[in-house]
Amino acid sequence: MDRTHKKILGSKAAWIALALLVVPMFGSYFFDDMFSSVSYLFEHPEFLELGWNSADYGFYTSGYSTLCVFGGLIVCGMLLDKWGVRITGTIFVGMMVGGAALVAWAITSGMAPSKSLSAAYAGCMLFGLGSEIAGVGVTRSIAKWFKGREMALAMGLQLAIARLGTAFALILSPRLVAAKAAGETYTLAETARPAFFGLMLLLVGAVVWAVFIAMDARFDRAAGTSDRTATSKEDAFHFSDVLKVLGNKHFLMIALLCVFFYSSIISFKKFAGAILIPRFDIPAETASWMVSMLPFATVIFAPLFGIMVDRIGHGTRWMLLGSVLALAAHLLLSFAPQGVPFWGYLAMVFLGFGYSLVPAAMWPSVPKIVPDKVLGTAYSLIYWIQNLGLMLFKMLAGLILGKAAAKAAGSGPVRVELMFVGVCLAALLLSWMLRGSSARHPELQLDEPNKKK
Repeated sequence: MDRTHKKILGSKAAWIALALLVVPMFGSYFFDDMFSSVSYLFEHPEFLELGWNSADYGFYTSGYSTLCVFGGLIVCGMLLDKWGVRITGTIFVGMMVGGAALVAWAITSGMAPSKSLSAAYAGCMLFGLGSEIAGVGVTRSIAKWFKGREMALAMGLQLAIARLGTAFALILSPRLVAAKAAGETYTLAETARPAFFGLMLLLVGAVVWAVFIAMDARFDRAAGTSDRTATSKEDAFHFSDVLKVLGNKHFLMIALLCVFFYSSIISFKKFAGAILIPRFDIPAETASWMVSMLPFATVIFAPLFGIMVDRIGHGTRWMLLGSVLALAAHLLLSFAPQGVPFWGYLAMVFLGFGYSLVPAAMWPSVPKIVPDKVLGTAYSLIYWIQNLGLMLFKMLAGLILGKAAAKAAGSGPVRVELMFVGVCLAALLLSWMLRGSSARHPELQLDEPNKKK
């Protein structure tokens, strides 16, 4: 192999590829969480020119998962294995940008609330499917570039930097949609500021994705490989492989753990402002800083936990510990004394650790239990099951808060948190089962270090 090929396939090139891959994900996370820290606005639709209430907002956010749930993720995941990352990923990065543009247009269109909500929901559906498949493509690309290297560290860094997009949204949105005096109305343009800022980030991400595509093509030429995983007819992807993946009990446990664990955090974030502000009697900007501890924690700890998984293993133990921490956090948010911000900060610390531990151990475990040729399909199936839960729990959270606001009972945040406690209990049970199954099946090496010595 000549010097140019060694340079393309080397460790330095892999880290450059990772740097390119995280940019579109950063924009995706920002756009997805652009309203999370200002979700309290939707409790008073009479002061929004947009006219949406909490139930409408919950319906809008659930649109992210609709196409994913109704077959989109499965079909597109199989296309990812058939066509490769470069073709499929480019299609869905474009869909992500187009969906975001439709959302931004719908918010500023001036249509009746029901019509603007329908248009924004359609945009969120496109954005959601594009974002999820692009995320699968990014994860599969990292598995490809870091095979036999620091895969958990690379995946942890990708998650950490992407979640900086969430932190950026949580902190910036209350400043883009500045609080007004009681009785003043938020205009369409003011409400849409986070959407247009997120759209700008996604456009930058699309340009960077194109640079990665060129680099990935050079990688395959240098290695003598293909963007598709198959190198022979025997290795080629077949649709029957999907059934084999679904019949893998370890895959199912990881997938179900993913749906319950992520629902306890991602669905919570969508309504963080509406939960934290009344529970701890804090202003909107304080709540945004409080919940921003989640992504900031992952920036520090996800890579560190990734190194830990790479070098010492014990992945199922870290998944179990992360599930315990998430449960402890939601128990605090449910039962801690009213109006004492300390408990809110402590809950965010627990959630932040859990949000770093579980993904750092979970995502690198998937290549250990499924063959490379169906890796894209496997990740897509996990995302599909995850989005089933996200869609359900976002809608339920919005309905619970909306009914409580209509009754002026003030019990909405506690009721929502009790729902999340139940979700965390399910995640804890699944992580316990996975830990026990890993001990009975050491040949899978789920608790072995990822990095080859």
